[in-house]
Amino acid sequence: MAEIITVDDPDDPRLRDYTGLTDVELRRRREPAEGLFIAEGEKVIRRARHAGYEMRSMLLSAKWVDVMRDVIDEVPAPVYAVTPDLAERVTGYHVHRGALASMQRKPLPDPASLLATDRRIAAVEAVDDHTDIGAMSPVGLQRSAGRRVAIFEDIVDHANLGAAFRNAAALGVDAVFLTPRCADPLYRRAVKVSMGAVFHVPWTRLTSWPEEIELFRQDGFVTASLCLDEKSITMDELAARRYEKLALMLGTEGDGLSIEALRAADEWVRIPMAAGVDSLNVAAASAVAFYATRL
Repeated sequence: MAEIITVDDPDDPRLRDYTGLTDVELRRRREPAEGLFIAEGEKVIRRARHAGYEMRSMLLSAKWVDVMRDVIDEVPAPVYAVTPDLAERVTGYHVHRGALASMQRKPLPDPASLLATDRRIAAVEAVDDHTDIGAMSPVGLQRSAGRRVAIFEDIVDHANLGAAFRNAAALGVDAVFLTPRCADPLYRRAVKVSMGAVFHVPWTRLTSWPEEIELFRQDGFVTASLCLDEKSITMDELAARRYEKLALMLGTEGDGLSIEALRAADEWVRIPMAAGVDSLNVAAASAVAFYATRL
């Protein structure tokens, strides 16, 4: 059973994991270097626990102690009970969900091994505020984890990345690969927007891009880049080809995929649009692409 410790000093060193949560640059440096991330809210904390992440500590306002009692009783990690005012002074914002947890990161898998790994596919029928992803049962299918994957190039907005992970979980994408300059999926904002979906989609970070596109080609993938070029095929045409292994590539919020990535891809694909709209937000585009190419 965890020890509940009342803390009334915002400078208490035991609260260091939670300091300055609104300082994006500080947290982007600190969290990966120290092997931690912050889970915010009851459902996200529970989903992180269910996904096997080890808890370092919890920061709870008084009314949340009873709500999280079962977790407190199961986890031998300290629980710091604080007032809402003190939580705001420590974190830098009003913690309206009243519950934070510092979690230990897991080592990222090697990209080649992630492509080669077989795993049971979880059915995620709905990923919303009222759905517990961790409580869902597998559909019983066994297939390669690399049958349909996503490659995100230089997506730097944490909200977009979190939403794209949520789409990947809901629409059955088997794994996500991030290029070196992509945002951190375990940053608090990304985790929150994804509603914990980042814990349930296998992912890793590439170290050399676009050179590592050869890993996908060697494993039998067709790489399809989303772009607006007139030479591209439509998403419906891509789906009709029913490639056995497909890697969908989506680029950064402003410019899309780099020229180098486009040159390295096997297919160029577009989402047809009307009313003079020339493009979709990258998270919205990922949802369309994942849905169109689902089984």
